[in-house]
Amino acid sequence: MATEVELLNEAEMKRALTRMSYEILERNHGTANLAIVGIKTRGAIIANRIKDRINQLEEADVFYGELDVRAYRDDLDQEKDKLIKDLSQLDFDVNGKHIFICDDVLMTGRTIRATMDALMDHGRPSKISLVTLIDRGHRELPIRADIVGKNIPTSRQEKIRVKMRELDSKDAVYIIK
Repeated sequence: MATEVELLNEAEMKRALTRMSYEILERNHGTANLAIVGIKTRGAIIANRIKDRINQLEEADVFYGELDVRAYRDDLDQEKDKLIKDLSQLDFDVNGKHIFICDDVLMTGRTIRATMDALMDHGRPSKISLVTLIDRGHRELPIRADIVGKNIPTSRQEKIRVKMRELDSKDAVYIIK
């Protein structure tokens, strides 16, 4: 039977997201040409929280968007891909921006590859950086996160579950063994 163990509680998640917000500001040297883009669904929630924290810290209004990358995945059925409605929301020009892609869990790197493909269809950013709440290893592609909330080495059989208040009525990260 599967066992669920809490790795991060609400307060720990909040601290991690605040630290990640500061790291973004440091890497970008402020908010000039800064854009935060979340991968739907939980990555977009994380990105929105980071954007709100940066705006609060810097009294700024950084660019924000959400990408739905299902149609760009290389591990989905091609016929079904044609039926996917793109739910992306990028209401700014990505050209020349330093884009920080946000996701909840980084594992194989395939979602990030798809995200970069989707992003490039919208223009040419000056730089792309990767932000993830959880990095669990097991890469299949040469992709590395620039900013990580927590590194959690796992076996391939274990799962990571990120709960977000907006969807799950609480914030927490669990490992399922």
